[in-house]
Amino acid sequence: MLSIQEIKLTIETLKKFKAKDYEEFFKVYLEKLEDLALKVDAYNDQQITQLDKTSDWYLADLNWRQERKTALSDPLLDKMIQTKINHFTKPGIDTKKYNSLEIGPGYGRFSRMFLAWRLNFYLDLLPQCESKIKKLFHPPQFKYIRFYTTDRTACPDIPTHSCNFVFSWDTFTFLSQIHIERYLRDIHRVMLPGGYAFIHYADCQFDYDLREAKRGYWNFNTKTVMQRLVQKAGYKVIEMNQFRPGANYVIFQKSGNMNPIVYKAMEIPVKK
Repeated sequence: MLSIQEIKLTIETLKKFKAKDYEEFFKVYLEKLEDLALKVDAYNDQQITQLDKTSDWYLADLNWRQERKTALSDPLLDKMIQTKINHFTKPGIDTKKYNSLEIGPGYGRFSRMFLAWRLNFYLDLLPQCESKIKKLFHPPQFKYIRFYTTDRTACPDIPTHSCNFVFSWDTFTFLSQIHIERYLRDIHRVMLPGGYAFIHYADCQFDYDLREAKRGYWNFNTKTVMQRLVQKAGYKVIEMNQFRPGANYVIFQKSGNMNPIVYKAMEIPVKK
């Protein structure tokens, strides 16, 4: 029996290869598959522990990864992510006038990479993360740190138009498409006009991501769907690429000219 992930991939594939000669064929089967996908989504939406995992699940997963930190580490990937972040703190521009936001920092894998900004906002589902993150900084730096908790779909305590850069890794992969859409709407409120976001997401057109979704660890998403969600929320997609399988990202920008940083899309060689 096909999984919902495989059904959705089939839908996307049929849409891409639709031709005039097979228009009626595709129309009939697309309608059937889309109807089936909607029914499965409606059922899954009731299975909140599957689509939007509980706080206890996130804490257990975070501690599991922390205990295996050495075995799971990927220094090359971390370096590529840091290099990408550095493109938003270009020399000659006083980034200290602006604030950054990291969504889902966990225990701070990337949290020290934002010292170039004036204030560093950290937003997580788990209040336990605050003390872990603060341990990464010296006490005099605490005045530049703002930690808030979230319900997974909003940034209610982050001031409007306060951040010119939003970053998230290993977080949106766990969110349903419905909740990604809601999150993107509130990120739009938080971002300075002209601000950028750099977000990691699951692309189940790749075997690695599909496998993680089918086993219930990640939630189903694709590049096509993510692009649509980002554009629907009012952003311009600047770059969609991957560092390696499982490390897909999108960089998008809010319209406006209040951000002095200008990012240009770059080609990243995919790690085989």
